Amino acid sequence: MKHTLVDSPIGELTLVGDGDVVTGLYFPHHWTRPDRTTFGPRDDDAFPDTVRQLKEYFAGQRTEFAVPMRAEGSSFDRAVWTELATIPYGSTATYGDLANAVGGLPHEVGAAVGRNPLSILVACHRVVGKNGKLTGYAGGLKRKQFLLELERPPASERGQLW
Repeated sequence: MKHTLVDSPIGELTLVGDGDVVTGLYFPHHWTRPDRTTFGPRDDDAFPDTVRQLKEYFAGQRTEFAVPMRAEGSSFDRAVWTELATIPYGSTATYGDLANAVGGLPHEVGAAVGRNPLSILVACHRVVGKNGKLTGYAGGLKRKQFLLELERPPASERGQLW
C-alpha cells in the first residue's frame, strides 16, 4: 500500500492504492475515511495517471476516468458502486433509482453510496434525493454541490442565453 496527496479545488485529496491500482480517494474530514496508518507510506510519484486525470477533470477537460481501481466491500456495496459508474457525467440519479436497479431499499443504497471508497472516480456525488434535493455526501454537501456544478454544461449548451 502507498498513498499520495493531490491538490484540488475542493481540498487536498488522498489517493491510496496497492501497486498501481487505486483503492481509495478521500477528502479531508471524509466520513468513512479509514485510519491513515492503513494507507502505507507517502509516495509523491504514485498514481501519475490518476493525478493527471483528476487535474483534467477539475479543469473541465475530462468526463470519465480510465485508471486501474478496485473497491473492497460487500456484494451489495459493489452492486451499488457498479450502478454508480453508469450515471453519466453531468447527470444525476436518485437513491430510489439505484434501489430499483440493484434490488435494495433507498436507505440501504444510501449507506452503500456513503461507503464508496473511490469518491469522484466512481461518482457518488451524482446521487441525489427525491426531487433533486442534495443529501448526504462523505465529503460534505459543499463539495457535492461544487462537483455537480463543475459537471453542468455551459448555459449555451442548456439552451439558456443568460
